[in-house]
Amino acid sequence: MFASLRKNVLTTFLFLVVSFSESFGQTPALIPVATENNLMLLGTDKQNRLRIVYFGAKPAKENDYSKIAAQYFINDNNAGIYNAAYTTAGTYNLVEPALQVKHYDGNLSLDLKYKSFTTNKNPDDGQTITVLLQDEVYPVQVKLFYRTWPKENVVEQWAEVSHTESDSIILSKYASANLYFVAEKFILTHFHGTWAKEMQPVETELSAGIMSLDSKLGTRANLYQSQNFMVSFDKVATETEGKVLIGSLGWTGNFKIDFEIDSWNNLRLIAGINPYASAYTLAPSKIFRTPSLVYTYSEKGTGIASRNLHHWAIEHRIADGKGTRLSLLNNWEATYFDFDEPKLKDLFKDAKNLGVDLFLLDDGWFANKYPRNGDNAGLGDWQENKKKLPNGIGYLVREAEKAGVKFGIWVEPEMINPKSELYETHKDWVLRQNERPEIYFRNQLVLDLSNPEVQQFVYSVLDSMFYKNPNLSFIKWDCNAVIYNAHSMYLQKSGLPQSHLYVEYVRGLYSVLEKLRKKYPSIPMMLCSGGGGRADYEALRYFTEFWPSDNTDPLERIYMQWNYSYFFPALVSCNHVTDWGKQPIKFKTDVAMMGKLGFDIVVSKLNEKDAQFAKSAVTTYNSIKETIWRGDLYRIENPYKKPTAVLFYVSKSKNHGVLFSYLTTERYGNTSSRPSRLAGLDPAKDYQVKEINLYPGANSPFKTTVYSGDYLMTIGINPRLSGSRKSVVLEILEI
Repeated sequence: MFASLRKNVLTTFLFLVVSFSESFGQTPALIPVATENNLMLLGTDKQNRLRIVYFGAKPAKENDYSKIAAQYFINDNNAGIYNAAYTTAGTYNLVEPALQVKHYDGNLSLDLKYKSFTTNKNPDDGQTITVLLQDEVYPVQVKLFYRTWPKENVVEQWAEVSHTESDSIILSKYASANLYFVAEKFILTHFHGTWAKEMQPVETELSAGIMSLDSKLGTRANLYQSQNFMVSFDKVATETEGKVLIGSLGWTGNFKIDFEIDSWNNLRLIAGINPYASAYTLAPSKIFRTPSLVYTYSEKGTGIASRNLHHWAIEHRIADGKGTRLSLLNNWEATYFDFDEPKLKDLFKDAKNLGVDLFLLDDGWFANKYPRNGDNAGLGDWQENKKKLPNGIGYLVREAEKAGVKFGIWVEPEMINPKSELYETHKDWVLRQNERPEIYFRNQLVLDLSNPEVQQFVYSVLDSMFYKNPNLSFIKWDCNAVIYNAHSMYLQKSGLPQSHLYVEYVRGLYSVLEKLRKKYPSIPMMLCSGGGGRADYEALRYFTEFWPSDNTDPLERIYMQWNYSYFFPALVSCNHVTDWGKQPIKFKTDVAMMGKLGFDIVVSKLNEKDAQFAKSAVTTYNSIKETIWRGDLYRIENPYKKPTAVLFYVSKSKNHGVLFSYLTTERYGNTSSRPSRLAGLDPAKDYQVKEINLYPGANSPFKTTVYSGDYLMTIGINPRLSGSRKSVVLEILEI
């Protein structure tokens, strides 16, 4: 009966774990969380517990919402309540909880009942729905928040926990979101990796039990596992077909995302801060707010879902999402730690000749007693190295301006080398165990950002730079270490539990960033963490962009940038042309253009044609970057399935498009043998197709041919990839 019913239900995506007629009272509360195309319907049962009644495509008529629950007859009194909107532990529930507490008297039970809900209009768009739940035995309450952006079909969800018990309670687990889905099967796509191998995709069909994605690293939390994920329903979603949920947890620290298949073969999803070593003592009347889970749902494939997320991020989340970005020349791979003022001044000229906006001075510019001539000394001592930079940062800012470029600088203010003056004077500021040997990650330790004094120190590092150098134009904020021997002297002296450390560290980081952004709202800042160790939407409230990976081999970057593109718009992806990889400079530059372009090369050592190409490429990039940054992305050909990668960016007005195409394998005879069908154009418009970013002396097979939008989307265009044309960029311009 159950199987046949499933096949006949038109809305295959979400459900009820009990029969409406058996378990709901006469007047159940129904709470719609709706966007333009999607609906999550919350409802109460006869015990007044809040459940997820439905999740999926939005019915055309609101009057039909109340009829949905009656279509599902899934009931098992012995199985617990699978579809609870915020599952608790210790009473009726038998599955993974979203919230687990220990009351002041030691009792471990919690049973939240629905009390009320409110709906408030948001000033930017959509609404915020707040649902109040409360235990009837202990004065514990939870507020569930659902913020919607209708046009983008995005929901942001979080929770607040509070109580008025006579003494503190302990939160053992405190998730941000608890979702429930029904389908024939569920396919999870998640992303793992390590340094230089970030965002490696894994596709797994979920089966009975729990699969968890988590991090216990403390900082640089995404190093091994990303908190960005996709779930396909019934079958693997493609770019243009299938049901898919794309989700991203906004937390720059330890996280845990559980995917539990219950006894009805439905999916429970619980996401939030990792409870590992993080039991949180909550005092009476205090509020614990969880981070946000951001998600979007599509029944027409991953393309629409990711474009929805991109639009939302640009309009509502990323720092200065509607602003510009600075192309740059970085000195790291040109000099590493070996530089002085004359070398840097020559690089300023290179940056100007190249045509980029900014010169970025990377690691190695600071510390005197323990000079930063390698990665084993100096972190924490943020004064200019007098030997390398006798005239200081201000002099470099002025010299860069004279050369015609802006000046930016690298910092890693959360970290410390044991070989530093700061370590000698403030060992109590370091996360370490006095009784145990220190363990180093890249020769460094982590400062204790749960400590307000350390927060002020980190803030002052940046604030003093801007105060002394008001024309400083860019910050690259790095974070290379994870937390070993997690112990805070500050928490110990304050009488606070060590289990607060992982949470309070991240809160301390946000406090610093909030203060910085309030004082310096328009300074571009790159989020770097040994690569993509901090790619999350809470950090991107404060940063204008992030560094996806230290691996800048363009072939590897095609795959990495492809995977990041499901979650983040090109605007935030810092892509540099470097010496990594054996490909020619054209291939490297073509790949780097799919985001925020930068260079990390010795421009003066380029041969004449390479130098000519690089300079013209910057000019070309400036003419197309707006479409890349804020246009619609269509992933046309998947390099995981074909020997080619083709990506197409289309302006919102559909009058301009940029097609990037690459040959991704060296196997003999591989070419683009057939046309690539484009998407996102206006079928009624006519477009001129022109090859751009050509290497000096190269001939293009493309003439100024005109095609209709219908032709380009029905028949397509062949970029003519081959062994001698491994990367091709085409501009599609309305005439």
